Amino acid sequence: MSEKETKNAEVETTEAATVETTETQTVETPKVSESQANPEKFLKDFNWHNYEEGIDPVDDKQLEEFEKLVAENFVDTLNDEVVEGEVIHISDRDAIIDINAKSEGVISLNEFRYNPDLKVGDKVEVLIDVREDATGQLVLSHRKARVIKAWDRVNNAHDTGEIVNGFVKCRTKGGMIVDVFGIEAFLPGSQIDVKPIRDYDQYVNKTMEFKVVKINHEFKNIVVSHKALIEADIEEQKKEIIGQLEKGQVLEGTVKNITSYGVFIDLGGVDGLIHITDLSWSRINHPNEIVELDQKLNVVILDFDEDKSRIQLGLKQLSKHPWEALGDTVKVGDKVKGKVVVIADYGAFVEVEEGVEGLVHVSEMSWSTHLRSAQDFVSVGDEIEAEILTLDREDRKMSLGIKQLTPDPWTDITSKYPVGS
Repeated sequence: MSEKETKNAEVETTEAATVETTETQTVETPKVSESQANPEKFLKDFNWHNYEEGIDPVDDKQLEEFEKLVAENFVDTLNDEVVEGEVIHISDRDAIIDINAKSEGVISLNEFRYNPDLKVGDKVEVLIDVREDATGQLVLSHRKARVIKAWDRVNNAHDTGEIVNGFVKCRTKGGMIVDVFGIEAFLPGSQIDVKPIRDYDQYVNKTMEFKVVKINHEFKNIVVSHKALIEADIEEQKKEIIGQLEKGQVLEGTVKNITSYGVFIDLGGVDGLIHITDLSWSRINHPNEIVELDQKLNVVILDFDEDKSRIQLGLKQLSKHPWEALGDTVKVGDKVKGKVVVIADYGAFVEVEEGVEGLVHVSEMSWSTHLRSAQDFVSVGDEIEAEILTLDREDRKMSLGIKQLTPDPWTDITSKYPVGS
């Protein structure tokens, strides 16, 4: 066979094969896949992550259960949250804390100075301070966790009005420093008690109950009050006491404050005033001559206004008036001794007995007709002797004379200086 015939035979064989293939494809139609039928839905539902990572599909329920177990048993060290850990070892300097992380954490024992009884197995609150130090160690902070928790508790106490316990650490200008939940709070001097405080040191190193009255979040300042708790109790007592007040009623009270014009008495939440003139039947210059602070005494209600917010009290009214106790033996013409208590232009008042005064008129001080001021004859505080000239027990008045203790110079003037001499 020539070379040309050979090439023609190859061409014919190739064409026959092509025709056969074409006929086969026409007869047998291939099966179309879902991805080919609806490519948009296929691309939307396809799990490209599993495809790229070569991971088999995971059941959603199994995945949720796995995530729940991780959350319950492992701590995410990337979150700045306070977590609870367990002390598993204590060295001379540090405490090793297990918080269910990759490694245990370390806390200096200085942060547990408030708790000298710390031991292995104790549960403590911690904050992740350093996730990984130079040695790959997890560093925790108990002090910072206490501060965070303490602020939460303080804010909650402020919002709810909860009563908290605090330890008075020391005095400061205008008040005291109080430790509340590990945070320093300020107790103003005016908020310690309802009555003025003179000795602040008596409260140092004492644990007391307080109410959080103010929080400054910007400057991290806390103000507490012990007075607020007392006032709440006193308010109830005050309503009860005011409802029972009657004129002439005798009550026990405590001296709360002393002024130049009188004394304020605490009647158990209700304050009353004893004017200086109602303290004693005798004349006094200042109330502290009769009473002292914090002294307990019985007082009588003299008067009060309609709403009973101002109560007038008396002390001298509980004792018998001195004029009523004045003996019957005292009569006109008797000589008495007394002390000059008040001097006026027209005379001097002399106290002959406690609460009983007599007036020595300036005209009764000397036989001289050239009358001068009473100050020329006597001074306040002088002890003098005088004669009773008049005595009125009903009006409680007495007049005295000093010149009567010496003879009248006109009585024997004619014998001394006869006419013509």
